[in-house]
Amino acid sequence: MLIATSYPLLEVFWTMLIFFAFVVWIWILFTVIADIFRRRDSSGWVKVAWIAFIIIIPYFGVFVYLIVEHKGMTERALESQQQAQNEMADYVKTVASSDDPAQQIARAKTLLDEGTIDQAEFEKIKLKALAA
Repeated sequence: MLIATSYPLLEVFWTMLIFFAFVVWIWILFTVIADIFRRRDSSGWVKVAWIAFIIIIPYFGVFVYLIVEHKGMTERALESQQQAQNEMADYVKTVASSDDPAQQIARAKTLLDEGTIDQAEFEKIKLKALAA
């Protein structure tokens, strides 16, 4: 017996729909659990109660959390994104050199005169500053 005749096309679509719905629910579940642990405004007992509610009544628990905490989830997500953006901006500021080449060469010349670096290191710094 052929598999194609025993598994009609509509059943394939139904299976795909069920699978897609399950994947979406898993994604929402992970988002809700991450938000529960990210919260700073609730105690550990409240977090445990939400997790227990989600485990005992999975679909209903997730949907109730989304209804009750939708505004807080949005605020916490925006706060997290803003914090990540600020950290990235701070990192870029520390890594990027804002000095112009003349200042870099002058600083290197001062280090050379003080004996902190030798002539070869001074030349490397000078070449790097002029290349930028």
